[in-house]
Amino acid sequence: MERVQREKSHTSHDNKFNPVFASVQDDSEDSGHRGFMDAPSPYRLKPDNTSSDEALKQIRTANTVSISPELFEKLYLTPQKAVKGDLRNAFGNPTPVALIGFLLSCTPLACELMGWRGAGGSGTATLGAYYFYGGMLMTLGGLLEFFLGNTFAFVVFCSFGGFWFTLGSTLTPSFNAYGAYASDPTKPYEGLTSEGFHASYGFFLLFMGFLCLLYLICALRTNIVFVTIFFGLFFTFVLLTGSYWQLANGHAAAAANLQIASGAFAFLACLAGWWIVFAQMLASVDFPFQLPVGDISHIIRSGSDRLQNKERYSA
Repeated sequence: MERVQREKSHTSHDNKFNPVFASVQDDSEDSGHRGFMDAPSPYRLKPDNTSSDEALKQIRTANTVSISPELFEKLYLTPQKAVKGDLRNAFGNPTPVALIGFLLSCTPLACELMGWRGAGGSGTATLGAYYFYGGMLMTLGGLLEFFLGNTFAFVVFCSFGGFWFTLGSTLTPSFNAYGAYASDPTKPYEGLTSEGFHASYGFFLLFMGFLCLLYLICALRTNIVFVTIFFGLFFTFVLLTGSYWQLANGHAAAAANLQIASGAFAFLACLAGWWIVFAQMLASVDFPFQLPVGDISHIIRSGSDRLQNKERYSA
């Protein structure tokens, strides 16, 4: 009798539904004589003896999984931190949307700054992209990062969303940003070539470069690709500042060279951005291979880890 009970107990344990390892489910009576072609499907949602509500509940529980810090930083571009709630499992990842908004604004601008195929005009041709891609998508993505508890991504995306809105409004005639510097009010476009406009707008670009320097330092806790983005953007804004100030001084040739150099650094930042967007999209569909982003979060240890080690040693 004890042997029979043990065999029944073993059989009932093997037949128990396991939503995590669906490929090894065994819900038939003659599973011991099943061939390879008769193996259960790895996509089976529930066994025959389980109700739909119960199976759905088990699957939802199984889907609440933890991901590695490296994968988290690839997806959200910020070190993994504990937050309240379960919004990251309930909603999609907004990071790629914000990055795409940045890339579809910055990549054409970089090509225009370098003067490829005769491009120019300080990016006026892609004015609409600054509003509806750079400004709108980056601000939207940043706000969604806020609700997910990703402070770094929230601040970065919203601040750059504000930058694209600012750039777009500066180049929009109805805002009269450059028209105020024109000597003839009936010809506001002349303000774009005035000394006062170039000297003044250079300060905005200078402090955008300073902001990117702060982001560059913070990105050292994420990955190499994100560091490369801010490295390129820092020099982009610094060189653009020099270009505008050289124009204010009347040195057009030097300003043109600085503008081309700034476009090259912006293009470098965009290449890194396209790489990380592609890596995130591959991870989002669980593609068979993944692109590395060069995780470096382990090089600079977090402050909380240092504090825990200090408390452990002191105890």
